[in-house]
Amino acid sequence: MGFDIKDYLSSRKVLVDKTLLEYLLRFKSDLSKLHESMLYSVMAGGKRLRPILCMASCEMLGGNIEKTFPVACAIEMIHTYSLIHDDLPSMDDDLLRRGKPTNHSVYGEALAILAGDALLTDAFCLIVDEGISLRLTPSLVVSVIKDIAEGSGSHGMVGGQAIDLSLEGSKVVTLEMSERVHSLKTGALIEVSVMTGAKIGGANREQLSQLKSYSKALGLAFQIIDDVLDIEGGREIGKSRGVDVRKKKATYPSLIGVENAKKMAAKLTNEAIDALEDFGSEAVALREIAHYLGGRTY
Repeated sequence: MGFDIKDYLSSRKVLVDKTLLEYLLRFKSDLSKLHESMLYSVMAGGKRLRPILCMASCEMLGGNIEKTFPVACAIEMIHTYSLIHDDLPSMDDDLLRRGKPTNHSVYGEALAILAGDALLTDAFCLIVDEGISLRLTPSLVVSVIKDIAEGSGSHGMVGGQAIDLSLEGSKVVTLEMSERVHSLKTGALIEVSVMTGAKIGGANREQLSQLKSYSKALGLAFQIIDDVLDIEGGREIGKSRGVDVRKKKATYPSLIGVENAKKMAAKLTNEAIDALEDFGSEAVALREIAHYLGGRTY
């Protein structure tokens, strides 16, 4: 029987959702409204792409995916914090996320900011606490924390968001500048998801290099497709359409047109798959994830 990517993603999503909820309930405190706000956004749905990639890269190398759980869930918490903050009136000013009202629309801006802050900081606490319980080596825990901090901070996701804001409305944006924004804002956390899972799975230097190429191409393709969906809509959107156009953001569709952006996403998807050539049949999940994301409904 062939590999069914939809069944795989669905079963892994159920596993991530269950584990995330278990972890988050441990952080419950007397600050019930804050915790409610955190849970609202984390459990609002989403593809769980980043934790699934973390698990898949570990499993491909013969690792135990249970050892990825705290790292995979921490990455999803950080991703969710970024969405909460991206949706704020001072940023993208969105009212819909994952098909539901955005966090600040329900809980107010102040609590939304604090919920995002808490998710970010609690994520690192989770990695340390649960990583020790799972007997990950101290050096591996430190390496993973460093990777995630770089991928989500000023040299990664946050840095990309800052560049994106600075380019809004600019008439001198180049394709290279747009690629840098995409690679940092979206690609960095996708890359770190794959790489941390691979490290937990025991990847060697050559394998990490190949997976870096895979994740870089995948992350950029993913964001280009998101930019196209922002214009054309479709089943995948789950949020307000037209934000990029309204904010005059530097996207691939705005620079090279929608059809050329689609071709670029397809090219990058193929590059991601080609990067896995040496891994054989063990990489079927990572290959099929790339195929699936590359074919998201326009």
